[in-house]
Amino acid sequence: MQQVTWPDFYFARHGETDWNRERRYQGSRDIPLNATGQKQADANGHLLRFLLEEAGDDPTKFRWYASPLSRASETMERMRAAFDIALPEVIYDERLVEISFGKFEGLLHDEIAREREALAPGQRDSSYWHFRPEEGENYDDLAHRLLDFARGLTDHSIIVAHGGVLRVLRHLVEGADRSEVLNWAPPQGVIAHFVGGDMKLHAAQKTW
Repeated sequence: MQQVTWPDFYFARHGETDWNRERRYQGSRDIPLNATGQKQADANGHLLRFLLEEAGDDPTKFRWYASPLSRASETMERMRAAFDIALPEVIYDERLVEISFGKFEGLLHDEIAREREALAPGQRDSSYWHFRPEEGENYDDLAHRLLDFARGLTDHSIIVAHGGVLRVLRHLVEGADRSEVLNWAPPQGVIAHFVGGDMKLHAAQKTW
């Protein structure tokens, strides 16, 4: 896999959906935020504003990227509402869409386990990186999408996307082991700041 020099950037996973709460695979399905997810997105906006002010950064100088799926685009819109100035337009990039789980989308984690083809987080080893469900993608496919996206990524970028995207970014940017990120549960209601090849998580004040 090609080597990329990653700039510093902020990343937020979208807020909760009903399918997240039910532990149902959603992948590339366009599932909207629920009320909890909307509150998480609102809180993340205030957190992001605080982080930028603390760092002395001008949000108008940032490039704002989001997955076009509605749970990510609404999260981005709600986060931007915390700022009382005009911000640059959001760039909606298809390369930030969540990994596709193909025929497994819509199934619960427990149902996936009974298929004996796929494994839920916590049961995976590094070989799962290359597991591709029927009509879906594997994590290596997603990694290549993100490496392509990274060619245009610069310092002063803010990204809102998905849990699978954050998993792969940890591997690509931090160099975290595949087995670790495949079994990691990317949190909602936090902002990840990737700086100098390391990730630091900042938690929003819980209001949900």
